[in-house]
Amino acid sequence: MSNRHFINDPQHLVLTSLQSTTLLNPGVALDAHNKIVYLRPGYGHASSSSNQRQKVSLISGGGSGHEPSFSSMVGRGLLSACVAGTIFASPSAEQVRTAIMGRVENNEPSSSSEHGQQGGGEDAGGVLVVVMNYTGDVLNFGLAVEKAKAAGVNVEMVVVGDDVGVGRTKAGKVGRRGIAGTVLVQKIAGALAAQGRSLKEVTKVANLAAQNIVSVGACLEHVHVPGRRAEAEGAEFKVLKEGEVEIGMGIHNEQGSSREKGIGLPELVGKMLKQLLDRNDEDRAFVNVNSNEVVLLVNNLGGVSPLEMGGIVTEVVTQLAEQPYGIKPVRILSGTYMTSLNGLGFSISLLNVVNTDIGGPGMIDLLDYPSEATGWTAPISKLTWEEQRENKNTRENEVKSEEEVRPCGLTYDPQEAQKHLVAGLKAVIAAEPDVTKYDTMVGDGDCGIGLKRGAEAILSHLDSNPLTGDAAIDLAKIVTVVEQTMDGTSGALYGIFLNALVASLHTVGGGESDKKAADENAWAAALKLSCEALSKYTPARPGDRTLVDALYPFVDALEKTGDVKKAAEAAKQGAAGTKGMKAKLGRTVYIGGSGFEQVPDPGAWGLAKFFLGLAGIEKADDSSAKQAKGSDDGWEEVTREAELP
Repeated sequence: MSNRHFINDPQHLVLTSLQSTTLLNPGVALDAHNKIVYLRPGYGHASSSSNQRQKVSLISGGGSGHEPSFSSMVGRGLLSACVAGTIFASPSAEQVRTAIMGRVENNEPSSSSEHGQQGGGEDAGGVLVVVMNYTGDVLNFGLAVEKAKAAGVNVEMVVVGDDVGVGRTKAGKVGRRGIAGTVLVQKIAGALAAQGRSLKEVTKVANLAAQNIVSVGACLEHVHVPGRRAEAEGAEFKVLKEGEVEIGMGIHNEQGSSREKGIGLPELVGKMLKQLLDRNDEDRAFVNVNSNEVVLLVNNLGGVSPLEMGGIVTEVVTQLAEQPYGIKPVRILSGTYMTSLNGLGFSISLLNVVNTDIGGPGMIDLLDYPSEATGWTAPISKLTWEEQRENKNTRENEVKSEEEVRPCGLTYDPQEAQKHLVAGLKAVIAAEPDVTKYDTMVGDGDCGIGLKRGAEAILSHLDSNPLTGDAAIDLAKIVTVVEQTMDGTSGALYGIFLNALVASLHTVGGGESDKKAADENAWAAALKLSCEALSKYTPARPGDRTLVDALYPFVDALEKTGDVKKAAEAAKQGAAGTKGMKAKLGRTVYIGGSGFEQVPDPGAWGLAKFFLGLAGIEKADDSSAKQAKGSDDGWEEVTREAELP
């Protein structure tokens, strides 16, 4: 577990985090003393879809450390207030009582109440408290509710226990823990309250939702609470070992149902779904997920990257659709809803959608209902979700590229040209170890592999698609291969340059009706135009320590001499000259160090090797022999050669 934090004072951390909710949502305010985030008076109780005034205020909360739950769930259409404790600890009953009695609307004693007897009829408003099933939360929130009832406030409490990680036998009388599924209950209840429904109706639907949710989580490691000694946490919780994953871990570091070692994501998700859905598991078959409508929530416990969360969602949805489950959720929610600080894990929640039996909106409608809570992340509209049932359209037509390129009229002997091109590509492949070594010293080490991958892909392409003899058509086909196999900055530069070269060949050539030889002068003219095109997209110029230091000298020498060998030597000289040259562009600029004093620019050196092979100056076998002798000796040798006039 990581014990490094930007804010190490837990009290300061909680208060400043709560304060941030008022900065992000102007409709909420903060009672810092009681750690209550609440809707500003007069805000959020006028329904946007009807003329009915909101009758029910919704309050939730618990220990801090689960953000955005619950402070960022306060907003129009969701919570009316949240009461926060310290990290992983319940707020006090007095904090909660203050929230019920003094920080939300609809808390006036009922006109027909007598010393705590609730009244007000079927359409009465009031306050609904939604709390997760943890002993401290249930006791403190429950005590506050009873105090409010004694004062005549019409208030009810719903306890959510959705976790199946701990089964019936182990949980005993305590029951299931509340985890991420709680936010679905809050969203459903909050939307119903916003539509002016009574406390009785909102409480009924909240209970229905809570009774039809199952959740389970998995973590790769425990979390560290800011301000707490790591040694104390290590003694309190058995640290997960390398390669272990805990299934069913609670959101306060509580132990789960099992620890598995060496399992991949598919097997992990399979075990989690089995706990959620296996009707034969008497210890965990809490809900029969048999509805035609099922909602899936994949929740980030705080420390999983969005990239990995995407992969997790895909795996969960794929396995749900397969037998024996055959579940295709009508809504799929994924994001950070309820965390365990920076927990390196995720949870899966399934809501079995049932009839609300109140003659009004269903659970899906309530989940889709708009809200202004910054912590609720569900931007896809109801219309878009419903259209997917009918609209399965995709665009899968193959986009043409090289097939659309017309002949440029510049022709050559395809067999002779292919022989030289293959030699150049093989020289690049043979140079990979040196290029990789240089890039490891001044970059991120991937330049050599990238060039080799591109060269190998072009060679493979040429095996099945030999050159035809028209410069533009042949190059256009090669460009496609380059774009598909070379990524990063170098891939983009080569892609721009080669695409521009295709266009330049048409400019230099006369078209199919006016064929002429693609000689050195024609290539030089086309290459010159391509360099001008490339300069529009990158400020790189000779002297900046980039591949341009080899490219420009090659083009200039070819234009002046019409000799490919002299041009290749010029490229080699330009690449060698980058040794000791301080970079002005590229990753080397901010990597720093003195590596640039010892080696040439990797991209320039790789391109120079291609030109040397293309010109027949250097064979791949020769390059391999130099590598066998030792790259450092080989480098000194080519440096001396490059210094020749």
